[in-house]
Amino acid sequence: MWEVALGLHADPEHAFAEHRAAALLTGELEKQGFAVERGVAGMPTAFTARSGHGRPAVALLLEYDALPGLGHACGHNLIAAAGLGAALALHTVLGGSAGCVMAVGTPAEEGGGGKVLEVEDGVFDDVDAALMFHPGVYDWTRAPLTAQVQYRVAFHGRAAHPTGDPTEGIDALGALIELFNTLNVLGRRLPEASHIQGIITEGGTATNIVPDYAEGLFGLRAATTRAVEDLTSQLRTCAEGVAMATGTRVRTERATLRYEHFRDSGVLSDRFAGHLSRAGITLTPPVPGVYLGSSDIGNVSARVPAIHPFVAIMDDGADHTPEFAAAAASPRAGEVLTAVSEALACTAADVLLNADLRQEAWTQHRDA
Repeated sequence: MWEVALGLHADPEHAFAEHRAAALLTGELEKQGFAVERGVAGMPTAFTARSGHGRPAVALLLEYDALPGLGHACGHNLIAAAGLGAALALHTVLGGSAGCVMAVGTPAEEGGGGKVLEVEDGVFDDVDAALMFHPGVYDWTRAPLTAQVQYRVAFHGRAAHPTGDPTEGIDALGALIELFNTLNVLGRRLPEASHIQGIITEGGTATNIVPDYAEGLFGLRAATTRAVEDLTSQLRTCAEGVAMATGTRVRTERATLRYEHFRDSGVLSDRFAGHLSRAGITLTPPVPGVYLGSSDIGNVSARVPAIHPFVAIMDDGADHTPEFAAAAASPRAGEVLTAVSEALACTAADVLLNADLRQEAWTQHRDA
């Protein structure tokens, strides 16, 4: 596992281009007797690997994309190695005798949404639980992950010379700037965890031409999927109001797949925490009001009971930094990898062997 983690760390690949990572992981799984399917959900670097058949079934999620310019500064090399180790352990112990163990290769978590496409393709339709961990700077039983989506807003105006023919111009850039101002006012009354962050992606070509086209990209986040839908509606309303006030035309369109908020399976997270405690790592609930971004695991958790605990590999700082990238190949990361792989394997075995636990997890999931 550690050799795999270090190999991935030394050879980072970006979203949807993780060809060497996928080859390494599927090669290890195939060598140990898993039935591997590549190119899942239309993605060349996605895969499933199965030991056993039918139900019950548990999925171990492997992430392996890196960040441009930062490498594995989110620790996905450890996520992949932990899922691999847990899957191989279950295969060794159970040999497919208790249902199906499935290792799922999930590309492009960092903005591409591989898991979203896999959910839509039915990869998790016959799965009873989806399990993964994430390295971090906290030891938390569950992940406070928000819903997230990006929208592109484009204003169309009319070009003119700002001095020679100023009354004929309709300033598309001015309209876009006014949208930023409107959203800034809106932001003062948004609920906790909701915000809109935007950038200007196109704003004109010369200072002596009134811009007839301007475009911005806006990231929307909220505590729940329903709240991000409400935020989307507010963005559209603001954009249309600005267009009406400025005489421009506006087009608002979704620019990315939507990440849903994460729904934790409390009963399964407690099982994982109990198993991990044997290694001397104690997980606690997350600090109220602290959110750690968004992930496409949210879409999986809307479909099946899921866990996504955080386990610290450094004590200060944050992920998506050079320091975290270094920590993802540190001796502490190696110790964490061994511990979480065992805990994931034991939690998965609990799901496969305990019908009452599966029923409790599904009941919680349906009632959430």
